[in-house]
Amino acid sequence: MAAESGKIDPMHQFEVQTIWDGFSIAGHQIAFTNSALWMVAAVVVLWAFMLGGMKRQQVPGRWQMLVENFTGFVVKLVDDNIGHGGRKYVPYIFSLFMFILFANLLGLLPLGILGVHPFTFTSHFTVTGALAIMSFSIVLIVGFWKHGLHFFSLFVPKGTPLLMVLIIFPIELVSFLFRPFSLGLRLFVAMIAGHILLKVLAGFVINSANASPIWGGVVGVPSFVLMVGVSALEVLVAGIQAYVFALLTSLYIHDAEHLH
Repeated sequence: MAAESGKIDPMHQFEVQTIWDGFSIAGHQIAFTNSALWMVAAVVVLWAFMLGGMKRQQVPGRWQMLVENFTGFVVKLVDDNIGHGGRKYVPYIFSLFMFILFANLLGLLPLGILGVHPFTFTSHFTVTGALAIMSFSIVLIVGFWKHGLHFFSLFVPKGTPLLMVLIIFPIELVSFLFRPFSLGLRLFVAMIAGHILLKVLAGFVINSANASPIWGGVVGVPSFVLMVGVSALEVLVAGIQAYVFALLTSLYIHDAEHLH
C-alpha cells in the first residue's frame, strides 16, 4: 500500500481485515475476515479440484491422472514414513498437504490486475500454529491411546544408563513439546519472507518508474526480472513447505505408533 511518502508498506498485505462483523459470543466478537474468506476459497477450489479428478474413468484424462498422482504421492509418503498401520492416516495427511498447497498457491495468484488482492493466510502464525497443534494433538492421542504411560519411553533412548535418564528425559520432553511450535513457525516464516521480498521488489519497480525513465531502466527493470524469478521460486517453496509439513507430521505420527 502506498503511504503518504510514496513508499510501499510490505506488511500491509498481511493485515487481517473484517468483511462481516458476524456475531458475539461471551463478549467476544466472531467476525468473518479476509483470512477466513481465503480459507473458504482454498477449501472450495480444493473440493472442485478433487471432484473433477474423481471420475474413475477406465482411461483417465489429465485431470484424473493429476489427482491420482497427488494421491499416490501422499500414500507413498505415509507408507515410507509411518510404515505399518499408516494407511489409516492417509485421509488426514492428504487433506493437510493439499490444503496447505492450495492455500500457498492461491496467495501467489496475480489477481491484483483484476482488482482482487489474494491473502496468504499461511503467512499468519495463528493459522499455521493451529494446523501444527491439530497434528500434535493426533500424535498425543494416538501415543497415549496405543501405549498408555509407556509412551513416555519415547523420551528415553533404549539402553540409556539410569543416571543419564535424569538428564536426557527432560531434554527430550522439551524438544518434543516444541515440535508444534517449530512445525507451525517453519511454514509461517517461509511464506511471509517470500511475500515481503516480492512487495519490496514491487516497490522498487513502481517508485523507480515514477522517479524517472532512467531510474526505471536502471532499478525498475532488474527488479522486475528478479520479481519473476522470485515468483517462480515461491511456487516451488509453496509445494516444498506443504510437503515438509506433511512429512514431519508423518514422522511424528510414526513416533506415536511405533515409539523407538
